[in-house]
Amino acid sequence: MNWKVSDLTLEQKIGQMFICGFDALTPNEHAKKLIQEHHVGGIVYFRRNVQKLSQLSELSSSLQQLAASSGEPPLIVSIDQEGGMVARIDHEGISRIPGNMALGAAGSTDYTYEVGKIGAKELRALGVNMNFAPCIDVNNNPLNPVIGVRSFGEDPKTVAAHGVAAIKGYQEEGVSATAKHFPGHGDTSVDSHLGLASVPHDRTRLEQVELYPFKEAIAGNVDAIMTAHVSFPAIEPDPIPATLSYAVLTGLLREELDFDGLIITDCLEMHAIAKEFGIPEGAVRSIEAGADCVLVSHRLELQESAIKAVVEAVKSGRITEERIDSSVERILSLKMRNAEKAANLPAVDIAEISSSAEALLFEIAAKGITLVRDEQQLPLDREVSTLVYWPELLKATEVDEAWSRSYTLGDAIAASKGKVEEIRIGTDLTDEEVEAAVQEAKHYKQVVVATYTSESKLSSGQRKLVEKLMQLGSVKLIVASTRNPYDLNEISQVPTYLCCYENTPFYMDALSGVLYGDVIPEGKLPVSLNDVQESGSKAN
Repeated sequence: MNWKVSDLTLEQKIGQMFICGFDALTPNEHAKKLIQEHHVGGIVYFRRNVQKLSQLSELSSSLQQLAASSGEPPLIVSIDQEGGMVARIDHEGISRIPGNMALGAAGSTDYTYEVGKIGAKELRALGVNMNFAPCIDVNNNPLNPVIGVRSFGEDPKTVAAHGVAAIKGYQEEGVSATAKHFPGHGDTSVDSHLGLASVPHDRTRLEQVELYPFKEAIAGNVDAIMTAHVSFPAIEPDPIPATLSYAVLTGLLREELDFDGLIITDCLEMHAIAKEFGIPEGAVRSIEAGADCVLVSHRLELQESAIKAVVEAVKSGRITEERIDSSVERILSLKMRNAEKAANLPAVDIAEISSSAEALLFEIAAKGITLVRDEQQLPLDREVSTLVYWPELLKATEVDEAWSRSYTLGDAIAASKGKVEEIRIGTDLTDEEVEAAVQEAKHYKQVVVATYTSESKLSSGQRKLVEKLMQLGSVKLIVASTRNPYDLNEISQVPTYLCCYENTPFYMDALSGVLYGDVIPEGKLPVSLNDVQESGSKAN
């Protein structure tokens, strides 16, 4: 059916502007209420919705059937499947595509394009038609607690080139790409999940850095752009996030940059909105500012209160129905366009895609591992036992969650027939745990510390462990950051330092190869580190 705005009631139109989530593996009462009673136009998946690939595909089909049988337009089915460290689906059978900074280090936009195509084919096979990716924030703040390796790097032109390549790959395969987080979340030191961050630069600087990748994404016909819950005083004088700013969303994005795709808010349940303004008021103000789609990811009562607030705002005259119609026209147009594109694309088999992509994904990993420094510690001797310290995530955060399947550096070394012992540690250690770990190292001649940082900077426990191991003069010591390359800033004297940008299986296999001389690390730093040559240059 070719849906038109005039076919819908006011409540249906407002429902189309909401993208909501629910906690279940099948359409539960929460999901049914969202679709049947509140007419929501989109669903967002999280890890909580995924048990296995066949189940997720069935869930997508069931939700679309529920919408159709309720007389509603087809659903936007969305997900954050950025790749690398942000992947809601890492289950058996899915390709573990690399994240943005790993792709930035590999240095090829052709790789980024191919990765986008692989990801989109698999998402389309699972019934997902919108990906909240790519992240095209320019990460030029080492202490950024929420972007980090989700960015392609610190150079705006590099970020833009990779972003456009990813967008092309996704959208050619029938999945809408969503460039985020407009106008830029890369130079912040506050996580907007927890509070309101600010980018205080003047307009000239914003044009040169933060806005540049978004301009290129718009020129590349990106389907959607997601807003940042970050304030930009140079554009919006009031201390409010971009998500609620008419000057940012309409004045800048819609009018000045001439973007006519969907403007989607980041989740309103994040504290920068929920605590500062409240979700119902946030929903109304984001639409007044120019947003087309409002994202409320988790709680039904919050989703219902937000929808109700928008309905009341229209009925009271605060928001005109014409304003609602303009957004719904864009939403329906995108839905019809994607449905037509999907109908003309060949059916895909995930198992076939995943299998055929393995060689390419390992090649990209090998090209991306970056040797920043080596004071004659490499290669290691495969016949000599190596002790690996492997950090495990013991507590999930807003930007970090445990994988559904574990594959460690120790597993990778063992698979390559290396002799290895592995000690699992937390991402932070007490002084007692550090001392016990160091005592173990005295029995080995080769030690590898895999560091892991998801927020701001390396924990004091991991830093102390590395510092104490450096005092063991008889030990070959290699440090490999398995997420944040900026770890070196806290342990600047380590003799050998490698950047992996993520701890996913292909990258651990590639790292194992580098440690034993089987793989030549060719990656280039996408960001600057203290006392290290400029970013983008190969390490010596």
